[in-house]
Amino acid sequence: MSKLITRLYQWYQDQKGQGMVEYGLIIALVAVALIVALGAMSGAIGGTFNKITGQMPQ
Repeated sequence: MSKLITRLYQWYQDQKGQGMVEYGLIIALVAVALIVALGAMSGAIGGTFNKITGQMPQ
């Protein structure tokens, strides 16, 4: 029983999961920033595509 408690305590003290959570938060922050940036530029991007397609021969 004491080996089980020792292993559970070591598992609890392991900090490897903390790094994964930090990476996940960074990825989420980058994703939110990209969504906001693309939302702000959506009109300009749409206008550019319309200009390109307007100049293409039919």
